Amino acid sequence: MQSWSPENWRHQPIRQNPAYPDADALARVEARLKSYPPLVFAGEARRLKAALATASEGNAFVLQGGDCAESFGDFNANIIRDTFRVLLQMAVVLTFGASLPVVKLGRMAGQFAKPRSADMETVDGTALPSYRGDIVNGPAFTAADRVPDPARMETGYFQSAGTLNLLRAFASGGYADLHEVHRWNLSFAARSPLAERYGELAQRIQETLGFMAACGITSATTPQIRETDFYTSHEALLLPYEQALTRVDSTTGDWYACSAHFLWIGDRTRQPDGAHVEFLRGVKNPIGIKVGPTTPVADLIRLIEILNPKDEPGRVTLISRMGAENVGQKLSPLVRAVKSEGRRVLWLCDAMHGNTINTATKIKTRSFDAILKEVRGFFDVHAAEGTWAGGVHVEMTGQNVTECVGGAHHLTEADLADRYETFCDPRLNAEQSLELAFLVSEELKSRRRPVPLTAVAAQ
Repeated sequence: MQSWSPENWRHQPIRQNPAYPDADALARVEARLKSYPPLVFAGEARRLKAALATASEGNAFVLQGGDCAESFGDFNANIIRDTFRVLLQMAVVLTFGASLPVVKLGRMAGQFAKPRSADMETVDGTALPSYRGDIVNGPAFTAADRVPDPARMETGYFQSAGTLNLLRAFASGGYADLHEVHRWNLSFAARSPLAERYGELAQRIQETLGFMAACGITSATTPQIRETDFYTSHEALLLPYEQALTRVDSTTGDWYACSAHFLWIGDRTRQPDGAHVEFLRGVKNPIGIKVGPTTPVADLIRLIEILNPKDEPGRVTLISRMGAENVGQKLSPLVRAVKSEGRRVLWLCDAMHGNTINTATKIKTRSFDAILKEVRGFFDVHAAEGTWAGGVHVEMTGQNVTECVGGAHHLTEADLADRYETFCDPRLNAEQSLELAFLVSEELKSRRRPVPLTAVAAQ
């Protein structure tokens, strides 16, 4: 395989690339970004890779969640805190269900760019460039807003730095204390229409915490009770930004993408000879590949060979996004082929993207029942193939939005207008996210397999 450098992608075919009108302005922004400090460090990315390797072996479960696309206008402490809080709540419930550690991976601090199905958008006979996320252009349907502006990359960088600063403070400053998170979950269970069902699980967690306290394992004596590891991720879509934040690790001499701990390639940019694959093959971060119903088996095997030629555990995560009706038929041959090749990968279920529908009034939404159905189908496929269903990937928010229908509160299409706030895809709100965690926890518990003694000792 050819030698690699961060700019190699510029010589490959590229999709989803913004058409910046001023090349000089773009070059100046890239030069400034290249001089700025990294947002994450190579050692953190290596820790995450080790945790994902553990998950790929069936000894951990992964929760990846956050906004479809972060908005510059939503950059405030309360929104960041609330999303982080719900992810912690979900993780505690999933930990209990799986009886395994949960790796927490946020779609935060950099998930600003979005792929589009078409370069242009037409409204009432007027055609303008499609909105590609706040890091590229603006959502308003005006000629001025839709011009790709490289200065937005600097805004994205500084907002990501601020978000990361707050996330690190929450993760290590006591906000993530296991007892506090459980109290939040008790409150959720009490107000849910399914209170009796969730209350039983919440009570079991309460008993476990009480037993730990009796053994002297408390927030005061055990840092792991009051702190947590939390990692960031986003789609590596805007390659000028990603290249500018790529650095050589002083410890190993390897290249790392320092915009996030984990980057993934989307379903629209996973061409084996494409620019996005070329860029990510050279950085040492753990990386993901979105795997959809149109993914050919041969292409997937080829992508794994390109991106992980040494078959390093924890390096590649395959994020399945099939749709509830397709998951059984479309996922099975891919899982079987990867297993047959002996490739060490981690499988996650993105049950959001394949279940987007339009209402009669042309509003995009997703059904909670379809999301849960795909998750269960994902577990069924892996059980049949003798592989590990390693985690879930969820588009969600800590806010009380009304963007997805269904759930215990029975949101309907008529409710969508109450708080439909997304500029891109519909998200589960806080209540629906926690409900999904409780239901997935029940699935994990019912399918639980014995934990190897070596894994228990490692914990």
